[in-house]
Amino acid sequence: MKPDHTLYGIVGPEHAIGKDLASLVRAAAKGGMTLLQYRDKLSSTRAQVENVRMLKAALAGTNVPLLVNDRVDVALAANADGVHLGQTDMDPKDARKLLGQEAMIGWTLKTATHARALAEQPVDYATIGGVFATTSKNNPDPPLGLEEFCAVLAVARQSKPIPIGAIAGINLANVASVMAAGADGVAVISALFASDDPSAAAHELRQRIEGARVSS
Repeated sequence: MKPDHTLYGIVGPEHAIGKDLASLVRAAAKGGMTLLQYRDKLSSTRAQVENVRMLKAALAGTNVPLLVNDRVDVALAANADGVHLGQTDMDPKDARKLLGQEAMIGWTLKTATHARALAEQPVDYATIGGVFATTSKNNPDPPLGLEEFCAVLAVARQSKPIPIGAIAGINLANVASVMAAGADGVAVISALFASDDPSAAAHELRQRIEGARVSS
């Protein structure tokens, strides 16, 4: 399965804020979200499996793949489409052995060293971040900014010909600048799921993304 990193939504129970998680995800998919990651650092393993199965059912017929952050075991149990791994998570090579060749595997890059290592990893896409400051995730590292993002991106492009996107603090106000810097797409949390209308939010983001692609 080839990943479409254009508008990559990341969601977990904490983003529902009393709303139905499945409804939020369906609305975002309707508005133009192309990929979804379930990220949950708090729930029990059983609850995570149940939630991934619920979201998988909610996305049926949308052609939006569902990935699980970090937890290869949860992805396997819930029959997700793959996983997204950070630099301290399971090695992508081990994840590929467990998940098989058809699964989608993504990898987070933060430095040029990570980007050079991309050449040896069996991943389908990569995400560089965090680009801007964000409140959606505790991140001890300072934001990269667009200049450093471009530097890491340049190394990653030389390492492996796969989609490479950007993450952290991306919203309507700055998404065009991220795309102009060379990203294949963006990963967002609050810009989609903190909205009162995720479908409209996804539609607006897609318009800005596609507009930036035409301009570049």
